[in-house]
Amino acid sequence: MKAADIRSTFLNYFESKGHQIVASSPVVPGDDPTLLFTNAGMNQFKDVFLGFDKRPYSRAATAQKCIRAGGKHNDLENVGYTARHHTFFEMLGNFSFGDYFKQDAIKYAWELLTEVFKLPADKLWATVYAEDDEAYEIWTKEIGLPAERVVRIGDNKGARYASDNFWMMGDTGPCGPCSEIFYDFGPSIAGGPPGSPDEDGDRYTEVWNNVFMQFNRRIDENGNYVMDPLPKPSVDTGMGLERLARVLQNVATNYDIDLFVNLMAAAKREVEAAGGQDVDKDSPSLKAIADHIRACSFTIADGVVPSNEGRGYVLRRIARRAIRHGYKLGARTPFFYKLVDALTAEMGKAYPELVAKQRRVTEVLKQEEERFFLTIANGMEILEAALVTLAQAGGKVLDGELAFKLHDTYGFPLDLTADVLRERGLAVDEAGFNAAMNRQREQARAAGKFKMAQGLEYSGVPTDFKGYEKIWVEDAKVAALYVDGSPVEVIRAGDDAVVVLEATPFYAESGGQCGDAGWLMNGQAGFNVDDTFKIQADVFGHHGRVIEGEIRVGDTIDARVNGNRRSAVTRNHSATHLMHKALREVLGNHVQQKGSQVDAEKTRFDFAHNAPLTDEEIRKVEQIVNREVLTNAETQARVMGIEDAQKTGAMMLFGEKYGDSVRVLDIGSSRELCGGTHVARTGDIGFFKIVMEGGVAAGVRRVEAVSGENATNYVLARDAALGEVASVLKAPISEVPAKLAQTLEHVRSLEKEIAALKGKLASSQGDALLEQAVDVNGIKVLAALLDGADVPALREAVDKLRDKLGSAAVVMAAVNEGKVSLIAGVTADLTAKVKAGDLVNFVAQQVGGKGGGRPDMAQAGGTDAAALPAALAGVQAWVASKLA
Repeated sequence: MKAADIRSTFLNYFESKGHQIVASSPVVPGDDPTLLFTNAGMNQFKDVFLGFDKRPYSRAATAQKCIRAGGKHNDLENVGYTARHHTFFEMLGNFSFGDYFKQDAIKYAWELLTEVFKLPADKLWATVYAEDDEAYEIWTKEIGLPAERVVRIGDNKGARYASDNFWMMGDTGPCGPCSEIFYDFGPSIAGGPPGSPDEDGDRYTEVWNNVFMQFNRRIDENGNYVMDPLPKPSVDTGMGLERLARVLQNVATNYDIDLFVNLMAAAKREVEAAGGQDVDKDSPSLKAIADHIRACSFTIADGVVPSNEGRGYVLRRIARRAIRHGYKLGARTPFFYKLVDALTAEMGKAYPELVAKQRRVTEVLKQEEERFFLTIANGMEILEAALVTLAQAGGKVLDGELAFKLHDTYGFPLDLTADVLRERGLAVDEAGFNAAMNRQREQARAAGKFKMAQGLEYSGVPTDFKGYEKIWVEDAKVAALYVDGSPVEVIRAGDDAVVVLEATPFYAESGGQCGDAGWLMNGQAGFNVDDTFKIQADVFGHHGRVIEGEIRVGDTIDARVNGNRRSAVTRNHSATHLMHKALREVLGNHVQQKGSQVDAEKTRFDFAHNAPLTDEEIRKVEQIVNREVLTNAETQARVMGIEDAQKTGAMMLFGEKYGDSVRVLDIGSSRELCGGTHVARTGDIGFFKIVMEGGVAAGVRRVEAVSGENATNYVLARDAALGEVASVLKAPISEVPAKLAQTLEHVRSLEKEIAALKGKLASSQGDALLEQAVDVNGIKVLAALLDGADVPALREAVDKLRDKLGSAAVVMAAVNEGKVSLIAGVTADLTAKVKAGDLVNFVAQQVGGKGGGRPDMAQAGGTDAAALPAALAGVQAWVASKLA
């Protein structure tokens, strides 16, 4: 039975038992900050089990994509070296939400395994929690499993309910006993039954885990843990597809099942095409590559791109580990990204998102692989040299400083270096690595420029922000004053200071929007506000300078925002929301915000996408945004609880932290969570124009755009520049493209004619120079200056002279605008003794330059034209020394 058939059989079985088939949730849990990746089938039902969510069904079954490669659950180090560890795996599960309980759960598992999948009953073992007599009775009396094959697993961690067979979601909350099912592969494989000292062997393999959520664990008034029975006990089960396939296909390891055999065959083919020679089809490296293509592809398909933090860093680690394994097998060009097609063929039917995102996954992996291949050779060379030195010294631990250099300079994550070392029975000094990492962070922090908000101590009332409704607040009370980071009671004319008000219309920099500027004033003082930022989450600091008088703590003062500047900022911010939605419409839903900066001049927006935007895509985005502007729809802002906001469909920015209460903003057809200031109607934006598009990191693009008057001025300036071009070309603006193309074609034609003439001139001069060639130990040596020649002409002359002279070494030079160009050529019969690169460098070093190239042809340049004659005169002696 193939893996795909096992998956469908499992789901069909439970559907026949009244279960709702629920699609796998993404491997990136969008609304659970406690998880780095989805690591179990129950993750998407967590709120159902906790009572926070209610579904229209009480029974469910899933095939869930899972990743365990970071945080608490991390199997990365074992992948490729054990029979059953993976970074990505599929968890088949059936769930009861207050419906059936232990008896039916165990019966379903037994029936499916023995009657549907036809596993021999005498090969199956079960475990129960030591105190769970009910489960023990079901197994031994109702199922009829012999008592010697039902193992009670008790307290093995020093506290009651701390057993491997007692599951808890946390210190408090739903929990309950487990009952696992194991398959016995027989005495030919090492290992003992569950609960025995040898249980970690591979003979007995867990294929099913029933979790019976039976209790709610709480802390009573005396601080003691109490187990209360749940009013509706529930069931959460999990069965690893790969492990079950291993059993049903009767193969030695998970990597011998059909799915992995096909992926490993594809990996072998691509590694050999990239330079590997006769790769062993059972190589641990092929196993790691086949595993990692699954983890990487599904992670990218669910919106993650390689980066240096969070999930993106885990993705980069896995991808680079796979690439390093390919390099170890001999691959010297990118190969990993080519496996996406094979993976899609294997798993695309079950997971259609893989088909939909196949092209993007391939492009992101290709880009990451090309980046890493640029550095892996140098990094491996340094590491190999260090390992030789370490072996000579009899050491077993690699220096942490060197490991940090590999990480910092060559892009080797620490675990990748550790992986190479582990294969050779060595380790890395992680403490030394961490010390080097911390030192770099401290240096970066010391070199950085921090705003005055850093380190300000404040214990007063939070700021009452009035800026959504007004830009002028009268009689605002001064809550605190700071000069040079220290609190003061008074500030005077000329002081650079920070002012904290109890109420303010000034928006503090947050969420990518810059802080407001403006003025604070009363009858005695005036203060120019240059910027506003957050001292604490709900405390705003106004940074600027006292221009007259003095301000004291406790004074009242009028606070007035620069209205023109605020309007420009809000136009750009609102345009950013519309642009974000437009980018998703044009490029796809994988577009996710990775950063933004909105000020009065422009909006800068970074987003996940792995290819430059085409001119047509940019025009489409502009058209969509400007169409929204023309509708002049009213902007609406609502404050609500985070759960209610999620139900409205509002976009929540990836990685952003939100409180219990959020602001839902509707601008045109865009709906996002945002605390910034915005236009009253979309028409207030006026006009929108993208002015720049480019890449800022692997898989991350950046656009800059302008709106309102800035956009109008931008278009007018472009129009004026186009008018000047039309005037120079003596053509109407509508004919500029054709006229310019014609002019450029004429210029290219003239350049070709000039190059040809220079070539003829150099050739004629070269022919005249043949007689200047000198015989040195039986070969011809010629070093001369060609007036008016450029580099191509020099190269052509060297080629012709070398051919005509026979066995020869030739150096030709030219001087253009004070700079020296040099070309050296050596016939093939001489390159063992006289190399063109060495020859051209000999001359170049004397004229203030350097160069290099192939043994038979090399190029160099220099800046000291006056030294050229003497340098050329020394060529004969240099060649003679090489031939001696």
